[in-house]
Amino acid sequence: MNILAIDVGGSHIKFRTQAHREVTSFKSGRKMTPKAMVKKILELTKDWKYDRVSIGYPGPVLHDVPMRDPFNLGKGWVGFNFKKAFDKKPVRIINDAAMQALGSYQGRRMLFLGLGTGLGSAMVVDGVLQAMELAHLPWKKGRTYEEFLGDAALKKDGRKRWEKRVLQAICSLSEVLESDYVVLGGGNAKHVHTLPENVRLGSNRNAFKGGFLLWNANYRS
Repeated sequence: MNILAIDVGGSHIKFRTQAHREVTSFKSGRKMTPKAMVKKILELTKDWKYDRVSIGYPGPVLHDVPMRDPFNLGKGWVGFNFKKAFDKKPVRIINDAAMQALGSYQGRRMLFLGLGTGLGSAMVVDGVLQAMELAHLPWKKGRTYEEFLGDAALKKDGRKRWEKRVLQAICSLSEVLESDYVVLGGGNAKHVHTLPENVRLGSNRNAFKGGFLLWNANYRS
């Protein structure tokens, strides 16, 4: 079995299979639709052989179905027939943070925070994966976690102020959710220079590992 794992992001679409260890990518953005994404992937993988598809989706997912169009991409994701688009290959869809969390998990109670265009979040507790939507919860001053920790806040407020807020969020969320450790993923995790004892940096490559693990019956959100 060879699985194509796709990590859908607000700035790039990244993908690889178990047989193709190098990650292939192309730019996404606010005009990227699911039809355009699949068309581009099929063009770039026309010589690849794979049996199943895993998709890490930047939004809420229920039973392999996107429940809302992404904030940072185009329209048409809700109700799109991915199985038909991928030549009737079996497809599993999961929140993108949850997919990377699954690939980052090393036991016990883990909180995953994805620092990218927005803020992704998930927990894995004793092997059970649960996607979460912490990004849009109110935090302070009438603004959400994502408004303070997303890419726009990093660019507007500067790295030091942004990092201070990231560490504050880690402390409060870790305490409330009773996590044993926290993994920071996403493209902006590298800008966190001071890591508390129970926090470690993940790797975006873990998203693909999670996509492969998704087809193991022991791992379902």
